[in-house]
Amino acid sequence: MDVSCDLEVDVNGEECFMVNKVIISSYSSRIKKLFCRSKGATKTFKVIFHDFPGGAYSFELMTRFCYNGGKIDISLSNTIILYCVATFMEMNQSVSGGESLLQLTEKSTKMISYWSWSELMIALKQCQDLLPVSSSCGIINKCLNCVIARIVSSSEPSPCPSSSSPDSSGFRLSFESRSTESLKNSSPRGTWWFEDFVVFGTPLIALLVRSMVNRSIDHGIISRFLFYYQKARFVVATTDEKCHIMETVAELLYSLEQSAVPYNKLFGIMRTSLNLRLSSDCKTKLESMIGSRLDQASLDNLLIPSSVGSKSLYNVNLVLRFLKSFVGKEPNILPLSRLKTVARKIDLYLAEVAPDPFLKPANFLYLLKALPDSARDSYDGIYHAIDMYLKVHSGLSEDEKISICCGLNFEKLSSETCEQLTRNNKFPSQSVKLALLSQQSRLKSLLQDSNQPEEFLEPECSFLERETSRREASSSKQIVLYAGDLDLPSENEKLKANLQGMQCRVMELEKICRNMQIQMTKVMKARLSSHKKTKSLPKLCS
Repeated sequence: MDVSCDLEVDVNGEECFMVNKVIISSYSSRIKKLFCRSKGATKTFKVIFHDFPGGAYSFELMTRFCYNGGKIDISLSNTIILYCVATFMEMNQSVSGGESLLQLTEKSTKMISYWSWSELMIALKQCQDLLPVSSSCGIINKCLNCVIARIVSSSEPSPCPSSSSPDSSGFRLSFESRSTESLKNSSPRGTWWFEDFVVFGTPLIALLVRSMVNRSIDHGIISRFLFYYQKARFVVATTDEKCHIMETVAELLYSLEQSAVPYNKLFGIMRTSLNLRLSSDCKTKLESMIGSRLDQASLDNLLIPSSVGSKSLYNVNLVLRFLKSFVGKEPNILPLSRLKTVARKIDLYLAEVAPDPFLKPANFLYLLKALPDSARDSYDGIYHAIDMYLKVHSGLSEDEKISICCGLNFEKLSSETCEQLTRNNKFPSQSVKLALLSQQSRLKSLLQDSNQPEEFLEPECSFLERETSRREASSSKQIVLYAGDLDLPSENEKLKANLQGMQCRVMELEKICRNMQIQMTKVMKARLSSHKKTKSLPKLCS
């Protein structure tokens, strides 16, 4: 029969088809609607599709159905394709009492639960190629639900191996037809399917994971799969593909229960992503996942190298963002034990990064003050870190030194550390004054606790006022030593005498400091002995 071809169809720019508009429109409501809105029935029409599911191959299958009087062989290999085409072209019209293409394919898709595992993988691959139509028509969800049911069944021991239910028979068939090495080998229970899903793109993986979450699949298994997927896909991915994969994986990991996500592996993908141009949202989620559990981190985890182009040895800014995520807006609601755990690790981290000559004073100070004071019982570690930093950064101004020393709590320094600080010329005079004041306050407190009189201290307790000028005296001592070699004029003899007197006072101050240490030792011994004394007994009546 001679059939005119009066309709030109451009399919996604791949190929142009000349078909009969009457025949096609009799089966497709979508084409029929186009002609109803058009005027002039004699000229040739042209239809352009930019998103036809499956492209030219799928369109050709559809035309075979139309030109064959509504008949076509539907098999497992073309069911998904024809179903998506029928949905897209609105092929719900039947001709001459036959069934429409949509009705025929719907019958076939009802048998998905009986398909083998290999057939389901092929169906999912087709669904991926047919996105977004396969998602809008619901066929991809049917396939995913069936796949998830198989995964769940494989993780649970069957009480009745001879069960004849559709799910169990389908599951047995999937194992018989499956040929991947991951199942043949002794893979851990619940993870045998990882390898099969590596071939799929991120859109389908996102749908799979969200379906698993809705089905209450173990979040630990899901997170292990996501890490496996990211590592496997990165092997052959381009830089742009790596960014897209990492953003998808981070988004999906963020949706899981964080306790089920391996913490060390989060640092692994963080290090991998440092040189990728990820979106700010992806970076924020990764940093939030790590920062919220910072008490689980090790020192090695935190020693993350700086990004390419930076002179610094370590990425301190990243650790600062971790701390911000951990502390949050209300640090006081955090358990004290977690705060102290993080503080111990940050003190170790400070000792590692302090020698970095390119570490800015502002960043170093932020690290010092990121945690509340209650997180530390002792600030000795902070002192040693500051000491190292001042040693390496000898060019700091006095104001910068004072600012950094604001990170110290002098009341939480040990006596030994306070003594070191008072003799440490790298620290500003203001810090020395605070250290001496802390020493005096501690000594008085010890005396009160041991019920010793105030006179137990030597009269030289007024050393505090004199010790505040120790730095000036120390520098003057050098002047005296140098001045001794000069032939000063007679009018400067008085100045020379004053300088020599200052040298004597410096020696006196050193002696006072030694006496103070001796007195503190005596106080401690007296306090210990007072606890050993027995209470005096009342006098007996005569």
